[in-house]
Amino acid sequence: MTLTRSSGILLHPTSLPGPYGIGDLGPEAYRFLEDLAQTGSKLWQILPLGPTGYGDSPYQAFSAFAGNPYLVSPDFLKNDGLLQEEDFADMPAWNPQQVDFGSIFQWKPALLDKAFARFEAQPHTPLHQEFDGFRLDNAHWLQDYALFMALKDAQGGIAWNEWQPPLRSRQPEALQQARQTHAKAIRRQEFHQFLFFRQWNALRNFAHQKGIQIIGDIPIFVAMDSSDAWAHPELFHLDEAGKPTVVAGVPPDYFAPTGQLWGNPLYRWEIHRQTGYRWWVERIRAILQTVDIIRIDHFRGFAGYWEVPGNAPTAENGRWVPGPGIDLFHAIHRALGDLPIIAEDLGEITPDVIELRDSLHLPGMKIHQFGFSGPENPFLPQHYVPNSVVYTGTHDNDTAWGWYNSAPEHEKDYARRYLHISGEDFAWDLTRSCWASVAVMALAPMQDLLNLGSEGRMNFPGKVGGFWGWRMSSGAFTEDIKHRIRELNYLYGR
Repeated sequence: MTLTRSSGILLHPTSLPGPYGIGDLGPEAYRFLEDLAQTGSKLWQILPLGPTGYGDSPYQAFSAFAGNPYLVSPDFLKNDGLLQEEDFADMPAWNPQQVDFGSIFQWKPALLDKAFARFEAQPHTPLHQEFDGFRLDNAHWLQDYALFMALKDAQGGIAWNEWQPPLRSRQPEALQQARQTHAKAIRRQEFHQFLFFRQWNALRNFAHQKGIQIIGDIPIFVAMDSSDAWAHPELFHLDEAGKPTVVAGVPPDYFAPTGQLWGNPLYRWEIHRQTGYRWWVERIRAILQTVDIIRIDHFRGFAGYWEVPGNAPTAENGRWVPGPGIDLFHAIHRALGDLPIIAEDLGEITPDVIELRDSLHLPGMKIHQFGFSGPENPFLPQHYVPNSVVYTGTHDNDTAWGWYNSAPEHEKDYARRYLHISGEDFAWDLTRSCWASVAVMALAPMQDLLNLGSEGRMNFPGKVGGFWGWRMSSGAFTEDIKHRIRELNYLYGR
């Protein structure tokens, strides 16, 4: 993969402003891309786009292939004639600064159902022809996903491994009966996906017109309660009842004395190898039809991963297990060619992880915020190589100002001395240092460019609930901010 020196902003679509309680793929997304293009930046980085469930995390989605219907723009559905003004009569009064996921989960599906009813009442339109083509092109994942979601809704949202055995184990007669019983609900789920990808593809095309590439994000693991685990149980370490025998996590460290117990089912890599890694090839193929560059979260898991017994209360009593290594990437390369991948190589990195990353010539990540413990810290720019991607921080860290306001005094003192600053404009001084570095790509979360403190934090790893909800205020991407970014891009050749 050949990357060019460039810069961009990390901002998930849910964080965009707008009148419908959650950022979406509507007019504000286009306005953001217009503003981004005016800065001379060429990259927009997002988080995973999959349908979210419990905990609201985009890293625990119901599918590795599907899109999040909560991102569908009601404004564009009105333009398509699928919604009318009276459909919004029951819209709640939203907090413009924060996503209220609980209310969104009630209101947005009901709104999309109104669009579906109007769509079904108008057969034989060009939109129906588009829908039929979408269903055909995506049948390899869409059929299982739509049935999975229809069954899940019919059973009050319980996890698939708590369903009755015939459905849980996908007995053919039970599946055939379910497809007949829930035909309308299945078609509705397919329609939701059609709307998402129709709007996303239009937005991505607009980004390309503006000279902007989209950096997408895929978690290495899938959620336990996902259509992927239900439809392909043979690919995961599951028992006959669909319970995971081992799960993913990370071992104890200074920040988490009992480790982090993620709970994702782990892959049976030998089975994947026997299929030529077919599922992974299709997953990468699908994401490359959605974004331009892929950030693989927890890349180190391909070299080795922390395996925890499925019934363990914490991640303490796990073990390191070898991953598929370069064999997986050779299979993907044979099927898809060179891959535009960024390796998220943070955390406990061992020589085998570095060897795998470098043998594939993938850029790793540098988090400048982590660097202020002293001159030997690898996250300081003097230690970067050009084939790397530098961030002021990511969705998992506090904002730049949040870090500065809570960091030990000796680290703040080193940061001021290193950056040669007073500390009065820390977030932008950190941004300037990233842009000036040799790293081929430099990115900052929108929160840092808005000078936000901890109130702008997107996530806190290891904590469930209360995160992922931050939203940007309308008009916050001001001319002054655009000018400052444009100046940095000019000065540092980005």
